[in-house]
Amino acid sequence: MNGATPAHDTPPHANTAPPPPSPLGADPAVLRIGNASGFYGDRFDALREMLTGGPLDVLTGDYLAELTMLILGRDRLKDPARGYAKTFLRQLEDGLGLAVERGVRIVANAGGLNPAGLADAVRELADKVGVSVSVAHVEGDDLLARGGWGEGVLTANAYLGGGGIAACLRAGADVVVTGRVTDAALVSGAAQAHFGWRPGDLDQLAGAVAAGHVLECGAQATGGNYSFFGAHDLLRPGFPLAEIAADGSAVITKHPGTGGAVTTGTVTAQLLYETSGARYAGPDVTARLDTVRLTEEGPDRVRISGVRGEAPPPTLKTGLTRLGGWRNEVTFVLTGLDVTAKAVLVRRQMEAAFDAVGNRPAEVRWTLARTDHADAEVQEEASALLRLVVRDADQDAVGRVVSGAAVELALASYPGFHVTAPPGRGTPYGVFEAVAVDAAGVPQVSVLADGTRVTIPPASVTSATSATRELERLPDPELPEPLPAGATRRAPLGLVAGARSGDKGGSANVGVWARTDRAWRWLAHELTVERFRQLLPEAAELPVDRHVLPNLRALNFVVDGLLGEGVAAQARFDPQAKAVGEWLRARHMDIPEVLL
Repeated sequence: MNGATPAHDTPPHANTAPPPPSPLGADPAVLRIGNASGFYGDRFDALREMLTGGPLDVLTGDYLAELTMLILGRDRLKDPARGYAKTFLRQLEDGLGLAVERGVRIVANAGGLNPAGLADAVRELADKVGVSVSVAHVEGDDLLARGGWGEGVLTANAYLGGGGIAACLRAGADVVVTGRVTDAALVSGAAQAHFGWRPGDLDQLAGAVAAGHVLECGAQATGGNYSFFGAHDLLRPGFPLAEIAADGSAVITKHPGTGGAVTTGTVTAQLLYETSGARYAGPDVTARLDTVRLTEEGPDRVRISGVRGEAPPPTLKTGLTRLGGWRNEVTFVLTGLDVTAKAVLVRRQMEAAFDAVGNRPAEVRWTLARTDHADAEVQEEASALLRLVVRDADQDAVGRVVSGAAVELALASYPGFHVTAPPGRGTPYGVFEAVAVDAAGVPQVSVLADGTRVTIPPASVTSATSATRELERLPDPELPEPLPAGATRRAPLGLVAGARSGDKGGSANVGVWARTDRAWRWLAHELTVERFRQLLPEAAELPVDRHVLPNLRALNFVVDGLLGEGVAAQARFDPQAKAVGEWLRARHMDIPEVLL
């Protein structure tokens, strides 16, 4: 059954009508939601592990990211029937029967650009494996056909909320697949269905969004990518789950016996990931991250409570992806003595080659990484890396012009000349852009198993201050009393603080949190925007905004433009800013000895 099959339209619900609760598990007071995927390519066996590791009511999977949408867009160009995450289907070959047997509903955004096609594929798979399931999907996010996005746009998708998911689950769907919804909506939508929350139940929705944000990246909530990883067994960390209550509070935990750990630290790190200020805006609610309270209730059990919700903005974030042009790169290895002089020589030679052919790439960027050590016993440790990255709208300008020039220097340049890999003809790169569209103009539709199309209205009450997607910035709260003056020692910041960083388009965020109250009293006053720029010189000339979150003992820095045109453009060595936080932790500061 295709989502485009003619069916009757159900009139939009009035936002004031309370939807009936639809318990998704045996306990109406608690909903147990797990996660089995944090990205397209995450651990394949996680779906089975979560279904067999302990009790669950709902299992979610997050397969979409900015880069993923570009990949799916290119898939759709090759075959219009594609555009969804095929890995999800392969996981269901083994997991669908287990889910039905255990009474677990599955909610995933693996539909990507073609949720109707994925829903049909799930039905075909169910017939093949002999499992009877009700499959529904959510659509309306794909705005490409609307046009007006500019030249070369491959995908244009609005970030929808959880209302469509809730409608599918209330109608009895066993499997719900969506396109581009917010990552947290996978969780908040299921909670809406289970508890019957109204659109005006903002605090409850905000609590579920906070829990969803913690779950969305899978094992990052159970110790993965965690600054203090040495304290936990990370050989094979388990995936997280949330026990959500009717008031929106939740306990983050994991199945018994699985690896990793759930602590206030791991939950704090994930709460800070890819966020900006205290207001965390979504289509259903704006969650106030400055109101989040974390309480460790026992081993691998952290309660999230106190989350306040505000009306959502009147606009929806819409992600646009396009092919930005062509890129090529060459990494020259400089070994031993005179590294700087060797770098100068090869740069002059390459630049001269560009000038000689008269087809210089539009963008030429050089980066020298001094990875070399003096008197090294291993050749690799005696070597530095000189990276050349070029971009241009014309493939010819980054192809033979670059690769030929580099190869021809093999016997005519610095001593010990070699490169890490043979240069190629160049590859296409993508650009991500976020724009705001009027939420009232985006028709979210739940397509139920029988073909009924249920239109989900946008929020009737929105924040009056949000004429654009930018929310009004909250004033910084009062800082704690500073530590008394005393002896200091030059040491890495990471001895007293954790960090997690990530990307949002061309911007990067770096969340930094203190492990103790005393460390927070020092960090809040010492790690200013000016000091941040000193520690990370790449940010010295860029706009940097600092947000203070005292309940989490955390600071969140947003660096605009650090990632150029986004991850697909690969503008820097770490294109998703995954390790910027660890770079910051490795920088030395004058730290009070009482903290060390």
